[in-house]
Amino acid sequence: MSNDTGSQPTASDQDPYAPIPVDLKNPTTAAILAWLVPGAGHLYQGRRGKGILFLVCILSIYFLGLSMGGGRVVYAKWDNTEKRLPLFCQLGVGLPAMPALIQSALIRQKMDPIEINGVRFMAPPADVNEMADLHRTYGYLFEMGTLYTMIAGLLNVLAIYDAGAGPVWMIPDSEKKKRSREAADSSSDDEEEEAPSDETKRNQSAESPA
Repeated sequence: MSNDTGSQPTASDQDPYAPIPVDLKNPTTAAILAWLVPGAGHLYQGRRGKGILFLVCILSIYFLGLSMGGGRVVYAKWDNTEKRLPLFCQLGVGLPAMPALIQSALIRQKMDPIEINGVRFMAPPADVNEMADLHRTYGYLFEMGTLYTMIAGLLNVLAIYDAGAGPVWMIPDSEKKKRSREAADSSSDDEEEEAPSDETKRNQSAESPA
């Protein structure tokens, strides 16, 4: 099978398990774009199928989780009352999680957080009483929304790796075992061909001068 350019067959043409060459362009740029917006790094590389898949799936999971908690499950807070560890996972989704950092910065500067339709969107709870109110209002959906947004961020970490390093190449275990057996058989055959037989040795000894 020849490639599109009409040049010599590549390794992937000869070996069905060989990696397919992928033009990653600038891997660093692709990884940054993939973090800022899920799928953007792949679209930059021209890998449209993966780019659209990551964009739709990861952002759908993220915004579904965000809506479960009324836009309050993603927030930044790190003080004596709470250390919001889920944020480290949620930040993996990139720009969609950035409002949480902006709202936290406004509160630290003694400013009122931005409200959307009366909701302190992605702003940290003012105190434990407000946190209790959020759990009473949304119930288990608040925790589910937190989990969904965390999963979305972690999934995008895998997409970032794929954009920066390319597809992971793996050979099935059955193929590995098959190739190991073939290599062992080939090595055994070579040794048999190289080692002279006993009869050959005797003939060589008889022909040699005394």
